[in-house]
Amino acid sequence: MYRRLATRAGRLTVAGVLAATAAGTALFAAPAEATPDGAARAYGTVSARTGVNERALPSTDASVRGILRHRIQIGLRCKVRAQDIGGNNVWYQLRDRQTWVAAKYIDDKAANVPYCRMLNRSAVDDSPASRSAMG
Repeated sequence: MYRRLATRAGRLTVAGVLAATAAGTALFAAPAEATPDGAARAYGTVSARTGVNERALPSTDASVRGILRHRIQIGLRCKVRAQDIGGNNVWYQLRDRQTWVAAKYIDDKAANVPYCRMLNRSAVDDSPASRSAMG
């Protein structure tokens, strides 16, 4: 009887270890970008030698909220298609604040930066051309 219990206990222990190992492997095997917020790891580096203006909205007509220096790394939340700057009409919203930078001046753009779905626009911006440009 004792031998039978020891054998069963050994099988259970091995099965438990294998199950725990498989669960741990599955936990760590998930890709780093499998977060609900796909842009959580998206970064860019300012490439303009004079820096780049942070804007209140994705347009050069919007007020300047700050300046990012050359080679500074910034977190990117999302992107929109808006005003064309030198052949590039993509703008990024920064992750840590509600400001925008032109993608023309950002290097190392992460491919996983999602398009913004919701923007606070004024009634003036609610034209068909503006709605189609917002991505």
